[in-house]
Amino acid sequence: MSPFATLSATLAATRHNISVRPRGDDDLATAHKFGGSSLADAACFRRVATILLERDDPVQVSVVSAMQGVTNALIALAQAAASRDPAWQSQWSALRERHVETARDLLGDQSGALRVWLEARFADLSDTSKALAVLGIPAREALDAIQGLGEIWSAHMLRAHVESLGQECALLDAREILVVSQGELGVAVDWPASASRLAEWRTRHPQRRVIITGFVARDAEGRPTTLGRNGSDYSGAIFAALFEARELHIWTDVDGVLSADPRLVPEAVSLNALSYEEACELAYFGAKVIHPQTMLPAMALGLPIHIRNTFKPSHPGTCIATSGDSAEGPVRGLSLADELAIVNVEGAGMIGVPGTAERVFAALRDAKVSVVMISQGSSEHSICLVVRGADSARAEVALDAVFGRELASGQIQAITVTRDISVLAAVGDGMAGTPGVAARLFATLGRAQVNIRAIAQGASERNISVALASADASRALRAAHAGFWLSPQTLSVGVIGPGNVGRALLDQLREAIPRLRREANLDLRVRSIASSRKLLISERGDLAADWSAQLASSRLEADMAAFTRHVHAAHLPHAVIIDCSASNEVADHYPGWLAAGIHVITPNKQAGSGDLGRWQTIGESRRSGGGRWRYEATVGAGLPVISTLRDLIDTGDELIAIEGILSGTLAWLFNRYDGSQPFSALVREALALGYTEPDPRDDLSGLDVARKLVILAREAGQSLELDDVDVRGLVPPALLELDRDEAISALESLDAEMAGQLQTARSNGCVLRYVARLDHGGRASVGLVELPATHAFANLRLTDNSVQFTTRRYADNPLIVQGPGAGREVTAAGVFADLLRLGSALGARL
Repeated sequence: MSPFATLSATLAATRHNISVRPRGDDDLATAHKFGGSSLADAACFRRVATILLERDDPVQVSVVSAMQGVTNALIALAQAAASRDPAWQSQWSALRERHVETARDLLGDQSGALRVWLEARFADLSDTSKALAVLGIPAREALDAIQGLGEIWSAHMLRAHVESLGQECALLDAREILVVSQGELGVAVDWPASASRLAEWRTRHPQRRVIITGFVARDAEGRPTTLGRNGSDYSGAIFAALFEARELHIWTDVDGVLSADPRLVPEAVSLNALSYEEACELAYFGAKVIHPQTMLPAMALGLPIHIRNTFKPSHPGTCIATSGDSAEGPVRGLSLADELAIVNVEGAGMIGVPGTAERVFAALRDAKVSVVMISQGSSEHSICLVVRGADSARAEVALDAVFGRELASGQIQAITVTRDISVLAAVGDGMAGTPGVAARLFATLGRAQVNIRAIAQGASERNISVALASADASRALRAAHAGFWLSPQTLSVGVIGPGNVGRALLDQLREAIPRLRREANLDLRVRSIASSRKLLISERGDLAADWSAQLASSRLEADMAAFTRHVHAAHLPHAVIIDCSASNEVADHYPGWLAAGIHVITPNKQAGSGDLGRWQTIGESRRSGGGRWRYEATVGAGLPVISTLRDLIDTGDELIAIEGILSGTLAWLFNRYDGSQPFSALVREALALGYTEPDPRDDLSGLDVARKLVILAREAGQSLELDDVDVRGLVPPALLELDRDEAISALESLDAEMAGQLQTARSNGCVLRYVARLDHGGRASVGLVELPATHAFANLRLTDNSVQFTTRRYADNPLIVQGPGAGREVTAAGVFADLLRLGSALGARL
């Protein structure tokens, strides 16, 4: 029968065999354990005493660690002394001074007796260290005795402080009670002997407050020993069991068990409750708050463990008990184990051969290699193991030796080791029987461009573990954390071109970001802004109200490579670049960005309407790299023109023709142009209102409309180049040869020609409109045409765009998309909408 299975019986027998006063509910103990960070200095000791004295525990049992960093310092001192390094003396002096000064600070004038006691203990330590220096070897017994001194010192200091406050308090040296032995699975407690010693000790110490040294114990021969790393926590659980406590509070420096490592996921949240099994899984794969061994006595007795923050004692922390909180979702937390390696044994000769796995694990056992994770497909063609990185070379040598004959004969093709591996574990009791959990994890990692090397899941379904490259580990953890809605879905955002549209977009983002984080689980971090001359970067991605002034005063020159590196940060799961420029050179970067998994959103028409070869390369990069390219605002500003066309084609409709007014500027001009004022005057008015480009010839040339038509044609599957479009612009050749200011001054040269066309149209009962047309055969044209006064395009609002899709389904009555098609606010909103659609596709709750 296992020790923990008999723990309850042992405690009951001990109570029966040793005469102690019967205990009622008013006698139930509450156990506490304080870690080193809770006892870092005198102020921390005072804080711990306040926590204890403010509680009304009927019996209060407090297990303490050494002061922060002391155990490591003691081990270093012992090793230095054993290697005859004189540095041990300065290390000894530093430890002595720290403890004596803490005692003086803690007790003031009442510290004399405690300081005398400490001086005697440090004198003993000095003698022991000198003996080690003579021996020249780190004797095991001496090392065990030395590394456990910190807990003894801190226990005496806390007890002295509590008594100085007028409270009775007993001090229990765990070496008097706790009997342990070392085995293959770690430290084993002799429960009957330990319980018997404690029961006898309690007959001599009736105080309701007891302070106990953590970490230390004795073996069956009475020699001092320790419980190993995290031994103080284990001591807390052991003494909670021995005192038959109703609960155990482990006090540390965090608000309980977090949903992920806060150093990697700052948005990690404190979990209110976990089951023992969930906590064990999280702890095994890297969660540092509690060690799995600590929970063994608690699990045996059903003892709740509360993880609390010494520095925020009002916070309830995390309760670890028989059951967790299933209402919080199937996945409660994620943890990451680093510095691992994959060992893969592969060969067709393994298929159907009994005993192969046994030989693998026996070889690793003999080589003292611990296996972290196991993965094997049903074909039995390979066995994949994850081991500690430091053990990987030893594992490879051991397996090569065991399977040398099979390797030579080709029955096993290879034994390979892949280093720099991390294991990400998703943990939660609610995963059992819940469909789709694995699918969500894998889809989330896929969207974050993380390749999974191996997968493992037990039949309990409580844990899904994936092995992946360590370079992807941080990004994977953040992506999975957001994917299970444990934190907002984070996008690293970079904006190029903070001009009219870019400025409006950034202002819209700054206003919406808090609401999106709060309501949509979407965390947009604007980490970089680039103009043609300057570069602004931010680590946190907080978009300040004065971002424009910060950009203007930035000392960083525009550098597209530096911009890209900062936006595509390895620790953030997703990156998106928003190109609000009109630059063809910026569009040249799209293939590289998309191939690297960076998403691109843009109102820039250069990529969609420029060189067909580049456009095709962009499509190939999207497919290979997984980056998404969204460009709805290139055609209709905020109108759903491209998405409507895409829906028609994707649902099997056949395009016959596209006809549209695709320029809000030209729509405004010809809706207003009635001959009452010269056409040139209207152009200057549109320029003043911001409806035209800075150089109005860019609008009047018709090239902007032609670019939009090319984008739609390519979306419809036609391989159209800009030169294939019959463009009939409004700018005469002589006006094209002037610079911008001269051209604006010479706009009157347009008036006579435009007045003549208007008169002709009116005589035919028509109006003038600048229309783009594309037919099924790929014939494309843009130009000024006469339309009947009853035509839909003749009755638009001032800046409205209107696109008619004639398809097989909509042959007699074309499908029309109509609305405002100009203005920086409207265009910025179209870009923003693309960004939100991307966020939704990546897992935000939109």
